[in-house]
Amino acid sequence: MIKNTLIVLYVFAAVSAVGILFTGKSESTLPKLEPLPEHSKVAKEVVNALRFYHYKEQVFDDDLSSRVFDMYFESLDGNKIYFYKSDVQRFEPLRFELDNKLKEGDVSFAFDVYNLYTERMDERVDYVLSIADKPSKVSEEDVYVFDRREEDWFSSKEDLNAYWDKKIRYETLNLKLAGKEEKQSEETITKRYTNFRTQMEKQRSEDVFQLYMNSLTEAVEPHTSYFSPKTAESFKISMSNSLEGIGATLRTDGEYTKIVEVVKGGPADKSKLVFKEDRIVAVGQGESGEMEDVIGWRIDDVVSKIRGPKGTTVRLEILPAEAPTGGPTKIIKIVRDKVKLEEQSAKSEVIQIKEGGKTYKIGVIDLPSFYLDYEAMQRGEKDYKSTTSDVTKILKAFQKENLDGVIMDLRSNGGGSLFEAIELTGLFIDNGPVVQVRDANGKVEIKRDEPGVVYGGPFMVMIDRFSASASEIFAGAIQDYGRGVVVGNTTYGKGTVQNLLDINRLLPREQAKLGQLKLTIAKFYRVTGSSTQHKGVEPDIAFPEMYSAEDFGESAQKTALPWDKINPAPFIPLADLSSVKQYLKNLHESRMKTSEEYKFMLDDIAEFSSKRSEKTVPLNEEKLKAERENDRKIELERYNKRRVLMGLSAIEKLEDKPKDEKEYDFFKEESQRIFVDYIQYLKTQKVSKK
Repeated sequence: MIKNTLIVLYVFAAVSAVGILFTGKSESTLPKLEPLPEHSKVAKEVVNALRFYHYKEQVFDDDLSSRVFDMYFESLDGNKIYFYKSDVQRFEPLRFELDNKLKEGDVSFAFDVYNLYTERMDERVDYVLSIADKPSKVSEEDVYVFDRREEDWFSSKEDLNAYWDKKIRYETLNLKLAGKEEKQSEETITKRYTNFRTQMEKQRSEDVFQLYMNSLTEAVEPHTSYFSPKTAESFKISMSNSLEGIGATLRTDGEYTKIVEVVKGGPADKSKLVFKEDRIVAVGQGESGEMEDVIGWRIDDVVSKIRGPKGTTVRLEILPAEAPTGGPTKIIKIVRDKVKLEEQSAKSEVIQIKEGGKTYKIGVIDLPSFYLDYEAMQRGEKDYKSTTSDVTKILKAFQKENLDGVIMDLRSNGGGSLFEAIELTGLFIDNGPVVQVRDANGKVEIKRDEPGVVYGGPFMVMIDRFSASASEIFAGAIQDYGRGVVVGNTTYGKGTVQNLLDINRLLPREQAKLGQLKLTIAKFYRVTGSSTQHKGVEPDIAFPEMYSAEDFGESAQKTALPWDKINPAPFIPLADLSSVKQYLKNLHESRMKTSEEYKFMLDDIAEFSSKRSEKTVPLNEEKLKAERENDRKIELERYNKRRVLMGLSAIEKLEDKPKDEKEYDFFKEESQRIFVDYIQYLKTQKVSKK
C-alpha cells in the first residue's frame, strides 16, 4: 500500500480477474510483444543496483529466482483464472534460471509468459462473448468462489469453462440486482469484455518490462521499484503543485482500480463518500453521462476518465472496501477541483471540552503529510513552504488562546520529508537526537534537532495503521522522550529510506529514455535503537483495529525487511510516563464498558473482518438478494441507533442520509477525552522527570 502511494496512479499492473474463455471463433488482434533493444541493458543495471547498492545486499541465487518466478505469475494472474496448470508447468524448468538470465540481461521469459497470458485472456473473452446471451448452465444452488489466490491452477478447459460460467452468472446477477434489465445486463457484459480486449491491445513492451522488473524488485524488498520512462514522467506530473481531478491515488488491483490514498483537502476527501481500499467499477461524466464500465482497464486510461477541468462533475461507481469482489456497489458524485499543496498543509482548530464542571480548550493540529518545498529552500527563499514553518505559526497562534494542551493528528499521514520529521520534533523537544539512520555499509548517523522549543505544554499524538515513515519517526521520538501520550493503532511499519536513481545517468551514451529505479538505501531506528521497520510504533493507549497488520501494513508484505535493533543513541528522556499511561488506560477502559459508540465500532470491525474473510457468494438470485437486503437493513438499524444517541430522529432508508452530514469520529472524540484525563492528571500529580 505505501509502496507506490504517490506513483501507483500511473503504474501498469496487468489485470487478473476479468473474464474470458476459449471457442477459437475470432482471430486474435492482440499484439505479440518483444523486448526493446534497451531492455537488456536496463535489466543489467537494475540487477547491479540490487546486488551492490540496495540496503540488503542481494545474492542472486535459486531462492531469489523462484520468488521472481512466482511473483511474475501472481502479478499477471493472481486469482488463477487464465493460465492452465500446464501453462505454468511449461515454464517450470526456468524457475531456478531467472537469476542468471537477468544478470545477462535476458528478459525473454517475461515476454514469453506475457504473450501466452494474452492468448489465454483472448480465449476467455471469446468464451464470455459466446455465452453472454445464452441461458446460464449454472445451478442456482452453486456458489461462486471470487477469491482463488490460495487455490491451484485449473487443469482442463472444461473446469475453467465451468468456473467462468459461474463468474458470468454472478456478474449478470449483480447487474440485475443493481436494477438493470436482463437485456441491459447482457449488453453490459458484452461491452465490458469487448472493451477489455481493446484495453489489452494497448499494452506495449514498456509495460511488460516494467511489470517484470517490479516482480524482481518486489522479490527483493517491497519499497524498491522500477519506473518505466512513461511512468517516471507521470510521477513528475503527480508531484506537481496542483492537479485537476478528485484528489485520490489509484493503482490496479486485479481487475479493479483501487483507491490507495485520499488526499487530505481534495474533492474526494471533502465528499466523505470515497475511502481507502474502495474499488472503482465505472466512471460517468457530468450529472447524467453514461456510466462507462472500467473493469480490466489500464490504470492510465481510468485516470484519464476521472481527471477533468475544475468545476466539472464526475460520477464513480464504487465497490466499497468491505464488500466482497463483485458485491453491491454505490454511485457517487464528485466535483473536480485543483488539488494544491496548500490544501494538504497542516490545519488547526481549537475545541472546547467540558469535564468535571470545567471547560478545557484544546488545540488540534491535523497534519496530512511531512511536506517541504525543497527547491525554494535551495534557492534561499526565507518563507519557503514546509511542515515545520506552518506548524510553528499554528503553535504561536495557539499561545494567544491560553490553551490547556495540544493534539497532533497523524492518522493516515503516510510520511514525506525526513528533514521535516526531525525539525518538527524539535518544536516539542529541546536539542537531542530524533532518529538514527543506518546505511547499507552499517554506518549509523544520528539525526538531531536544533536547540529551542516552541511548545512545552501537555501534548498528545494520534496515530493509526496508515501513519507511516516520517510519522513513525515523530511519534516514536515523542514516545521515547516521554514528551507526550501516543494513542490509536499500531502504525504501518515503514522504516526504510529510498533514493530515486535515473538509469540514463548510469548509461549516458544510451539515447533512449530508460526510466528510474527507486532503491532502498537505508533504515530508520528510534533513539532507543529499535527499528520502526515492520513493527511500527505501538500506541500507549490502543484502540481496536479495523485494519490488521496481516492485511494492511509492512507485515502484509512477503519480502519486507525484518525488525531489528542497534545501539541506542545518547539521549535524556524528559519524563517517565509509565504510571500516567496506566492511569489513562484504566479510565479509558472503564469508559468503554458503557460506551454505545465503542460497541458500534466493535460491530463495524467485526463486520469488516467478516466481509474480508469471505471467498464465496451464492448464485441463487433470491438468496443473494435477501443477503443484500439484510445487510442494508442492519446498516440502517445501526445508523439510526447512532442518530438517536445524538438526539436526532431516525430515517426510513439509507438514501435519506443528509448530504452534508458530518461523520462521527469516535477515534478523535475518545482521544480528546483521554487527553483531558491526562491534563487533569498533570495538574494534580507530579510526573517523574528524568
